[in-house]
Amino acid sequence: MEFCGVGGSREVRYKNRVRFILIAAKQLAFAKTRLASAIAERDRRILAEAMFRDVLAASMGSQRAERVAVVTSDPRLLGLAREAGAIAIDEEYPRGLNAAVSLATDALHEAGATELCTVLSDIPMVTAQDIDAVFDKLRAAGGVVLVPSRDLSGTNIIARAPAGVIPTLFGRMSLAKHRDECRRAGVACEIIRQNGPALDLDLLTDLLEFVRVAGTSNTLNELARLGIASN
Repeated sequence: MEFCGVGGSREVRYKNRVRFILIAAKQLAFAKTRLASAIAERDRRILAEAMFRDVLAASMGSQRAERVAVVTSDPRLLGLAREAGAIAIDEEYPRGLNAAVSLATDALHEAGATELCTVLSDIPMVTAQDIDAVFDKLRAAGGVVLVPSRDLSGTNIIARAPAGVIPTLFGRMSLAKHRDECRRAGVACEIIRQNGPALDLDLLTDLLEFVRVAGTSNTLNELARLGIASN
């Protein structure tokens, strides 16, 4: 694992609460495979990168977080993270989402994070205000905040204090799994609904819904190029 920090820490601390954002991203070559019937492989890679850029921009705009980090094995995304001033954590090879987040969680805990908000890279409607609202819901005494997908089965954002208080369990029915894990660990858990972050772009119907409600973004520009949206 490579852990590459960059200077320029914002030093945003609230009574010893040190808040980091972690963006978890797949290799571009493996991203958005469920769109394969509608979008060619090269265009899926470009679209996945556009989504990542939007999520990265939102994360860098947070007023609550001291630092932003990205965990991925994709060289292109690691480069974009460094260019933006984020911490780049190279998982070296695709380990699976939860293993990658675990690796990054340990690294960021060592770097001083006491609160960690993990954001998936395919929710391009997320805003800095959404992320800050998640941090604001975290209890000073510790706990977990979950932002579910639209169908209330998945988890699109999870904030944890301390950073590794429970493991992440992204995947099928992850919202229920995260809640169960909190119960087992005796950890306070709160679920908040956020319309923008709830929309992850996995299916063609998701893209059409995104086009209907989204504002100007890298993702919308790429969908316009693909003929799925009009500028």
